[in-house]
Amino acid sequence: MKVIFLEDVKGKGKKGEVKEVPTGYAQNYLIKNNLAKEANRESLAEMSGKKKAKEKQDAEALKEAQTLKDFLEKEETVVEIKAKAGADSRLFGSIPSKQITDALNKQYNVKVDKRKVDLKQPIRSLGFTDVPAKLHPEVTATIKVHVVSE
Repeated sequence: MKVIFLEDVKGKGKKGEVKEVPTGYAQNYLIKNNLAKEANRESLAEMSGKKKAKEKQDAEALKEAQTLKDFLEKEETVVEIKAKAGADSRLFGSIPSKQITDALNKQYNVKVDKRKVDLKQPIRSLGFTDVPAKLHPEVTATIKVHVVSE
């Protein structure tokens, strides 16, 4: 019996896969526990429609990430953050990714999730710093951050 897996089943198939399994196993376990459904003409057409919609959505997300990258990497796009600093240009405290995304939102009205900013360690000194941001699995942008003394 051909079934479409609705969830991952260890050793049998992954979600969205169409496979041939024994009829008894399909009826008594997979279909009964909503792990799979019978692969008939309607369900296969529905699955292909969902796959096309997902591909379209992924393409839109990639395009959106690319335009955001182009904006962030412009020469005039510099996030300026004011912080208290000592005489040797070391900051009192540090600047984490949350503060960078808040300043980016406030200055340019661009929202970037703080978890997407790939800051290994918080910024602890004055000056310019290039901070990578992973906007999409295929798109990584560089945010220019300028830390100035208050």
